[in-house]
Amino acid sequence: MNASASTADLRRSHDRIAERVVGRQRELELTLAAVAAGRDIVLEGPPGTSKTTMLAAITGEWGIPLVFVEGNADLTPAKLVGHHNPARVLREDYSAENFVPGPLIEAMQQGGFLYIEEFNRAPEDTLNTLLTAMADRSIAVPRVGRITAAPSFRVIASMNPYDNVGTTRLSTSVHDRLNRLSVDYQDADAEERIVALRTGATGALGERMLRDAVAVTRATRGHPDVRQGSSVRGAIDTTLVATQLAALRGLEVPTGADYPELLFDAMIVALSGRIHLDEAAETTPERVLREIWEDRFILEPHEAAPG
Repeated sequence: MNASASTADLRRSHDRIAERVVGRQRELELTLAAVAAGRDIVLEGPPGTSKTTMLAAITGEWGIPLVFVEGNADLTPAKLVGHHNPARVLREDYSAENFVPGPLIEAMQQGGFLYIEEFNRAPEDTLNTLLTAMADRSIAVPRVGRITAAPSFRVIASMNPYDNVGTTRLSTSVHDRLNRLSVDYQDADAEERIVALRTGATGALGERMLRDAVAVTRATRGHPDVRQGSSVRGAIDTTLVATQLAALRGLEVPTGADYPELLFDAMIVALSGRIHLDEAAETTPERVLREIWEDRFILEPHEAAPG
């Protein structure tokens, strides 16, 4: 897909991709417009907000690879670009034939999306390696020659704006070559549909579990002692764990007195490791989750009761 594609083709492509993505219509439209225009882009948002799902849907529709790279301090230019096979170099000396492509060259040659997660955790010299690839759609590799990217090659980056530990400041040159889109959490309805899709929860018990799981997971994002709450993955796991607990405890309906405690136990397993407390908070993840549970199962039902 490129600027020469017809408007009708782009719209049909968008409609097919949209069928694979829940609750991300605006973000999908903007991301698709950027990559269809031949631009590189950074998606800025917390984990679990369907960034990878969107990109996988786009590349799946276009029939091109999505090449994953994890941004961290160990991501050197050689790991990103590639290297010569040491054993073959000893036998044959350096040559284009014994060069092992890294993810950047792989994506360029195959016309895929190079997707760098945690973009701002990669070293500055590694990110600078991308500048020529983004600006000229080609890169010179010593002893190999110049690699020219296929037309559908894109650099896609993701960053978590709520986590600055171990991150590096992106240079103006990098920013200048990237479009940017902020991707926040979906609304409650979309998250409930995601959990239903991922867990297969049905029936009165399953539907109650997924609604409660989404509600308590969303509450972790607004708690005053929490620096970063859980993504929808926490709601998915809460529902899955609660489903298995219900089977173990013989709970078949969500109306009994045992249901709230069962949901709390599932919360502890699924959410306690996913919430990150404020450094000044004098509490624990378990206490925070108990407060959220009480708000959901004690305070809210009490307020809703007549009289």
